[in-house]
Amino acid sequence: MIERLKLNPVLCAAVGAAIGFYFLGASSQRAGLLFAVLLALVSAICFLRVLSSLDLQSRSLRLAAAYSIAFSAGIVLGVSASAQIQGVHFGVPPGTVTAVKGQLLDDPRGVSGGRAMAALSLAEAAGAAGARAGAAGELTVFFPQGGAPSLREFGRGTVVFAEGVLRESGAGGGVVFFAESLYIVTPASSLQAFRTGIRLNLTSRFEGFAWGGLALALLIGIRDNLDSSLTASFREAGVSYLLALSGMHLAVIISIISFLLKKPLGVKAAAITGAAIIGLYCFVVGPMPSLDRSALMYLLGVFVILGALPKEPLSILGMAFMIQIAISPASGHSIAFTLSYLALLGILIVGDALGGLLAGKMPVFLCRSLAASVGAFLATAGITAHFFGVLRPVGVIVSIVLVPLITFFMVGALVWLALSFVSPFLSGLLDLPLFLLFRLMESCVYVGSASPGIAVSGYALALAVSLGFSFLIVWLGFRRQKSANRLLRFG
Repeated sequence: MIERLKLNPVLCAAVGAAIGFYFLGASSQRAGLLFAVLLALVSAICFLRVLSSLDLQSRSLRLAAAYSIAFSAGIVLGVSASAQIQGVHFGVPPGTVTAVKGQLLDDPRGVSGGRAMAALSLAEAAGAAGARAGAAGELTVFFPQGGAPSLREFGRGTVVFAEGVLRESGAGGGVVFFAESLYIVTPASSLQAFRTGIRLNLTSRFEGFAWGGLALALLIGIRDNLDSSLTASFREAGVSYLLALSGMHLAVIISIISFLLKKPLGVKAAAITGAAIIGLYCFVVGPMPSLDRSALMYLLGVFVILGALPKEPLSILGMAFMIQIAISPASGHSIAFTLSYLALLGILIVGDALGGLLAGKMPVFLCRSLAASVGAFLATAGITAHFFGVLRPVGVIVSIVLVPLITFFMVGALVWLALSFVSPFLSGLLDLPLFLLFRLMESCVYVGSASPGIAVSGYALALAVSLGFSFLIVWLGFRRQKSANRLLRFG
């Protein structure tokens, strides 16, 4: 734990990037950028002045200068990334918008009422009396029931024209567009069409099985075939994050890749081949903040295996954060993005400390699972309370049971999928085990959903309490490690 909490320039830069992106850039982009540049210059000048008048051989002074410069550079990166986020501009008064045209940024997904929802990169907007103007920005569009099937066939990259009405989203003062009619203007490129064909083929293979909807959700992120009551139960049990593709799901795929390739290719070649496979997998699945974070960390982990980066999980997490907000600034303000990074941060810091405190007091597997669940829960409690107004601590217990079951289910579903291309008879042998495993997970989720959540009127209290517990656990873990190190020196 002590090594993981060791300060380094990468962590300083990541903290600075988070401050610049979420605070300085959010309040005033231009003023924030100017402030960041001035802060970087002043910090560098001040430290150079100090170093010139003191001992240049002092390691602490050199580190302080490096940390200060890295922190300032991180602020500049964060503010610059935030400045790249553009609001929605219609070119006509928003109240008169009757139609929009643009390219689908993701695959339409089903929502309640039979509609489909997707993000649209705006190109044009139509207003009163048929006036048209150039538009820009990303707009969430709810497509009509009849257009949902055709949209799924065309998929991401398709240019569409939709007529309807613009409404307030009720979240942060944004707007959404409810389409009443839909026209396909330009089909997606051949590459995107190939990708969509793969997704449709996978979807058709899992159709007709009671467990197929959950398999699609866990393997490629398609929840359209997942029962709405089961989805609600996952949410009420506090484990809805298990349905969002993230590090846990990617770990299953990486484990299978490692098992198949490590021995014939060797560690380094298997890691590089695995990176190519993960890249292809992310292309098929589509952009998802939590999955993108996991994939980035895996790619950085490949550099660790090749010896190009040190093996420091927190530094890898910080690098992934800075790369992701630089490449896709808009994703940085999504709830999934924030929860994903905070959850892993809690696991690496709080979970690691709690795991050390619980070591030897319970089975290793249970100790690790409980520590990780508690760490993730405490790290995300403030954000969860702010956006959803309720905390569900039962999710800590439910996840301990569900995570291994989901892991076995995913492996079984992948084996079933591979066998379905070879022999329907062999794949059919797995139908019953997968069905029974699905029912077991379903029962666990329904039991967990029966436990009431804790309503939170203000997130400040939840944030303060979670931070208090987190600091206490880390402090106790630090003391335990310090005592263990002292005993080792005298041993």
